[in-house]
Amino acid sequence: MKVRTRFAPSPTGYMHIGNLRTALYEYLIAKSAGGDFVLRIEDTDQKRYVEGATDIVYNTLRCVGMNWDEGPDIGGNFGPYIQSERKNIYAEYAHKLVELGGAHYCFCKHEEPDEEDENAVPVKFEDPCKKLSLEEAKERIANGESFVVRQNITKKGTSVFEDVVYGKIEIDYDELDEGVLLKSDGLPTYNFANVIDDHLMQISHVVRGNEYISSTPKYNLIYEAFGWTPPVYVHVPPVMKDAQHKLSKRNGDASFQDLVAKGYLPEAVLNYIALLGWNPGTEQEIFSLDELKKIFTAERLNKSPAIFDITKLTWMNGCYIRALSAEKFHELAMPYYQKYLTRTVNLQFLSTVLQPRLETLNDIASNIDFIETLPKYDLSLYQNQKMKTDESVAKTCLTAALQVLKDVPENNWTNEHLFETLKALALEKGLKNGQVLYPVRIALSGKQTTPGGATELAVILGKNETINRLEYALTLL
Repeated sequence: MKVRTRFAPSPTGYMHIGNLRTALYEYLIAKSAGGDFVLRIEDTDQKRYVEGATDIVYNTLRCVGMNWDEGPDIGGNFGPYIQSERKNIYAEYAHKLVELGGAHYCFCKHEEPDEEDENAVPVKFEDPCKKLSLEEAKERIANGESFVVRQNITKKGTSVFEDVVYGKIEIDYDELDEGVLLKSDGLPTYNFANVIDDHLMQISHVVRGNEYISSTPKYNLIYEAFGWTPPVYVHVPPVMKDAQHKLSKRNGDASFQDLVAKGYLPEAVLNYIALLGWNPGTEQEIFSLDELKKIFTAERLNKSPAIFDITKLTWMNGCYIRALSAEKFHELAMPYYQKYLTRTVNLQFLSTVLQPRLETLNDIASNIDFIETLPKYDLSLYQNQKMKTDESVAKTCLTAALQVLKDVPENNWTNEHLFETLKALALEKGLKNGQVLYPVRIALSGKQTTPGGATELAVILGKNETINRLEYALTLL
């Protein structure tokens, strides 16, 4: 049987990190076996539907290179791929399930817990309508009464099923509630729609959060009633903010879009979340999506929750930035230059200086702010015990540096030539290189920490601005 997995997000407006990780594991299970990755949109909960959210799903998956083989936008042999467009299918199978004895019609006004509320506590509902004969129920429906289809759970004993991550799982049938499968508006609940869709779309492996383990016996009862074979179950633990709290957008935790907006590369985010619950079995940590497709196995997924570590992600993102080609980095940096700089500077050289020093693209702003406007700075910055400089040394060195730099022609204003020029100046004055270079760097930037050394800053700023800033520094000293 061909391996087929599905990513079935609800269009709620953003891509949660946990959702993206689930999608990634589904994608890798399919692609590592030469199978199909299906995109299905679960929009039956209209209360949470957000306009444009489906496009966010499309854009996110494309952004990280996880292209789907079937889906709402490209079609396939098992559509429609949007649940609200499959309403008649669910109604047909709900009525069939009643006929098979796996469900019953219910006319009560019982309030069901919110399917998407993580804190909702299921309440076992003793449904009096279960005692109605099928003929009575059908007559009431024919008379126009509103109804839902509610699952029958008549089995006693223990449900036993296998999970790739957790192994053999046993749950008592007495613990299960007879939940609604088809609502009064004709739309299915999550529990029912997924079973029907997964079977009809020939999904072989279902990946979902371990919070659904307790509901799996209910799904299996539906499969059993129809005489269908359940899929392979792969339940994964949650992504945690810390030891006690799940990562949650509602609590202000970053979504995929938030991370990208903060300057993280999509490839780095994808690489990092692959390791949030999966162990490659080696010390390697940097993987491309193509590499993951070759080595991923669901058997190496962990049972324990994974804690999202922004420090580790930031480190990994820095690795990705440094691995970019110079051309690609410059392309990514240009929007930041256009936003923060109006001064004409050597942008190509600026990119060369910045790339090895950044951890996120958003770090560009704080690294280039001095270029636009020299900040007011305290003269105590010139005091550096390691470099053996103080204000007096700085004044002497800046005076000398100004004279030699004025003599450097524009066509020789390069990092190599400027460095050799100031190095020769230090030798001539009987000073250490740092005693000349450090004051120049402070004078050009007005900052303790800069993205490059003195001569790199001079190249970025250009000759005229360099001379202007050195002259200004001497007026302060």
